[in-house]
Amino acid sequence: MTVRHLFEGVGVEIEWMTVAAESFAVRPLAPMLLTDDAGVVRDERDRGELGWSNELATHVIEAKTLGVPASLDGLGGAFLGEARAIAALLEPHGGRLLGGGAHPRMDPATDATLWDGGQSEIYEAYDRIFTCAGHGWVNLQSVHLNLAFDGDDELHRLHRAVRLVLPLIPALSAASPYLEGRRQPYLDARLDTYRRNQARVPQIAGLVVPEPILGVADYHATILAPMYAAIAPHDPEGLLQDEWLNSRGAIVRFDRSALEVRVIDCQETPTQDLAICAQVVEVIRALTDGRLAAEGHDDAASTEHLAKTFWSVAKDADEAVIDDPALLRSFGFEGEKTAADVWRSLAERFPPASEHHAGLEAILDEGPLARRMVRTLGDAPEPEALTALMSAMSECLVAGSPLP
Repeated sequence: MTVRHLFEGVGVEIEWMTVAAESFAVRPLAPMLLTDDAGVVRDERDRGELGWSNELATHVIEAKTLGVPASLDGLGGAFLGEARAIAALLEPHGGRLLGGGAHPRMDPATDATLWDGGQSEIYEAYDRIFTCAGHGWVNLQSVHLNLAFDGDDELHRLHRAVRLVLPLIPALSAASPYLEGRRQPYLDARLDTYRRNQARVPQIAGLVVPEPILGVADYHATILAPMYAAIAPHDPEGLLQDEWLNSRGAIVRFDRSALEVRVIDCQETPTQDLAICAQVVEVIRALTDGRLAAEGHDDAASTEHLAKTFWSVAKDADEAVIDDPALLRSFGFEGEKTAADVWRSLAERFPPASEHHAGLEAILDEGPLARRMVRTLGDAPEPEALTALMSAMSECLVAGSPLP
């Protein structure tokens, strides 16, 4: 295996919905997209630089990097190309492709079907233990950002930095303000449902913001071992006792020597997804290389305090007030700031590559996608208005343009 040190390798996974072209109800078209030339439904489809794969629900298709790119450069365009290819395959079947953090109208109890192909025994175990007919299971689309590391020291530094950035991310990425046609208390309702979907075994998600760890052995002892012990009575076959059981907002993937950030809602188009990823990476880089190293940038940062900020930002996104003094000092601030002000300053001090500037500016100027959706529809949208919004977002997806 090629050794990749901090910021020498990245990976991105983006989930999209397949929906009916006219009604925008979810359609179980992922199996069709993953059918090979012999008519066999596969779990994955190799497309060269990127690939497609299944998820828990049959209306969700994931596009992901294959291999380990050295940077995010050019990936926005690559994912956009895959979105267009998928959309073209869906069209003859009366389908369209849709982004966003969650379908704003579906009823997960009646509208979703679970994948019954490869790894179905894992999905069946999840369903048996937790009952997967809920928004936090079958109605969510996220972006996963993987960052390479090598060894204890790099994992420690990377994990420490990610813990500090994690509470701020929903201010950029919140994209799920509506569920079942109703405005939710959280602009990032996906995260709000996500934290509750495995409440039967609370060790799996913890506070979503992960606990501090010093290295590989400490991660196993602090996070994985308690989680495996807690799930064992419900999982006698041991099907779920693997590193991916961890549902915190950032998890270590030892199978790929990467830390996976999981709190980013899918946006309306992949160029926006990549703009957010690129900005997040630059701030994490600044925290790990010492350009941001103020008070609070240590392992004593309280998980409870970070989680409090995280859920405030998940609720109010860009308008959330950051009032944790230690966290603010970590980013060079004194006194309360809105999350929007924090990100504007960070973007000016640690900008991503120029290809991401326009997408990031759309968010910094107009707010995250959830804010723009609510600005358009308000708190009590009519069904027809929701359908019109989904149509506009579907057009944005293949056009590569942000929702105004």
